[in-house]
Amino acid sequence: MFAGELPAFHPHTAPSDPEQLFVDWLFEAVDAGVREPHAMTLSTVDPEGNPAARVLILKNVDADGWQFAVHAGSPKGRDLAAHGRAALTFYWPQLARQVRVRGPVAAEPPERSAADFLARSPEARAEALLGLQSGPLTDLAARDAATGASLERVEREPGLVTPEWTLYSLHAEEVEFWQGDRQRNHTRLQYTRRGEGEGEGDGWAKQLLWP
Repeated sequence: MFAGELPAFHPHTAPSDPEQLFVDWLFEAVDAGVREPHAMTLSTVDPEGNPAARVLILKNVDADGWQFAVHAGSPKGRDLAAHGRAALTFYWPQLARQVRVRGPVAAEPPERSAADFLARSPEARAEALLGLQSGPLTDLAARDAATGASLERVEREPGLVTPEWTLYSLHAEEVEFWQGDRQRNHTRLQYTRRGEGEGEGDGWAKQLLWP
């Protein structure tokens, strides 16, 4: 089921917050040669409750949230506007590890969204400025012509920002770390954010889960 040596995971030594453990695992994935280890599956639901999932890039993670950016007019942007909750999934096959995150999402201030947009490549900005993601396409030549014209505009106006570009922060309520095992004795550690009034202050509660 799993090839190569698998890392050990000792949940009793895990840090008190999931963000630190995630960063530790992320750097271990980098060291293991995982391609695009910051790539994640973003799962949302539309206004009718239909689920959808796609792969995005994690922009940042800290105590304030797990950040990613979308175009407000895209299907995922519309989903988040309708239902302000989402789930993130990371999978690093070389290590037989996955991380699952879920919670409410909130848009960052416009200036942070603009900064994220301007940090993207000219080609990525050109595509986003079109605002046509997931719309019907007649042929590839039409795509190439439109993106070429948009790229010329980006080169003329390097400070141009589309107002629909939105940087979101997911404020995690649950984070699960899953370490695979060849004998299927998988180790699962779940962090759950403590709510107000639980008598233990802010922070996280940890518990093991059955495989």
